[in-house]
Amino acid sequence: MFRKFLFLSLAVSLTALVVVSSVSAQGSPVRGQVKLTKADGTVVPAADVTVEVFRTDAKGTLPSAKTNKKGEFTFVQFPLGQTFALAVSGVGISPKIEPGVRAGRENIVISVSEGDGKKLTEDEVREVLASAASMPTGELTAAQKKEQAEFEKKNAEIVAKNKKLQEGDAVASKANSEGVAALKAKDYATAIAKFSEGVEAVPDYVGSTPVMLNGKMVALKARGYDVYREGAANPDGTARKAKYEQANKDYDEGLAAFTQAMTVIKGAPAATDPNDQKNRASITLELLSNAMEIHRLKAVGGVDIGKGAEAKAVITDYLALETDALKKAKAEMTLGDILRENGDCDGAIPAYKKILQSSADDADALAGAGLCLFSVGYGNSDKAQMQEGLNYMTRFSEVAPDTHRLKTSVKDAVDLLKTEQKLAPQKLPAKRRT
Repeated sequence: MFRKFLFLSLAVSLTALVVVSSVSAQGSPVRGQVKLTKADGTVVPAADVTVEVFRTDAKGTLPSAKTNKKGEFTFVQFPLGQTFALAVSGVGISPKIEPGVRAGRENIVISVSEGDGKKLTEDEVREVLASAASMPTGELTAAQKKEQAEFEKKNAEIVAKNKKLQEGDAVASKANSEGVAALKAKDYATAIAKFSEGVEAVPDYVGSTPVMLNGKMVALKARGYDVYREGAANPDGTARKAKYEQANKDYDEGLAAFTQAMTVIKGAPAATDPNDQKNRASITLELLSNAMEIHRLKAVGGVDIGKGAEAKAVITDYLALETDALKKAKAEMTLGDILRENGDCDGAIPAYKKILQSSADDADALAGAGLCLFSVGYGNSDKAQMQEGLNYMTRFSEVAPDTHRLKTSVKDAVDLLKTEQKLAPQKLPAKRRT
């Protein structure tokens, strides 16, 4: 289910306020059926749902029952002279209360809607029943008529809202399925449109909206990267710049979808169900991972080197949630590369060094740390930093393949340090193995 419905104010409908009782022999049975009205309007038997029994004229309960495949339930014996309420709950439905049930009543039909599977406590059942019991009966005074009209108006508003939510969920569910199919087919324009349609139908539900926004972000990221590659392959500088700007627009829209999704998650009530908690943590981590990749593509691709602070915030949040050591190391590398491309070598150096603590010969980290130390040291005339940078870059030259993307940059920096600064490479201190 896309949307979980729970409207306690609708738990007792207006029509359910009419008490129907049938008295037969002492200890007569009670029978009925639970029917589920789905989001698309179809009605099916509600199988394997629980029907609990609460005495309403005094404290007390009776053993509960389960519906069969036809949604039918049977109680062999209800005591005479007592009034009960039936509380229905089950997986995938909203709870419902049927009041005014007495021994001998048969052919009860209880209609339920799709929902979160919440089971009402006895206190909640009695609270709803007490609210319904306060409604006036018989000849009404002017004040009572006004009160009842207000109640009926409020009930109608809730019914209308519930219907709108169900309709929105149906639209969102269909749009999400179509968006996923389009994404798999690499039809990014359709995927973006479909995910946007789903979000518009359900703009703030934590159970589905972030999922669709994540799909939209993935589609925008992929389309932006395709456009970037077209630009990178174009020898015409003007045409290449236009493609980069187009790619960056998709990247920015993807990050806007990320921000919208995080706003929905942070604004939702705290999850109490373990499955909900797990799902929220999972989609949050996926959102952060995709946002981090967009920031990397913007910086490393050279289409936007002005978002270092935003990228650092995203990656910091990601590192706080990620538990996989390899993925954390990759994120640290991404942070270092983004900050270096953004000109923040002071921020990049700690990220690179953190990787080198556990992987001393990581070519990417050696090059990044070496180039940043060279840049900062050269700018500050700090020979100690330049020496450290030279040491890292020398080690990089020993372990990196000739095809490494930073090979030329490192060679130029090393040559300058040797000729202009008269520095000689020093062997890096050996790392203690544990």
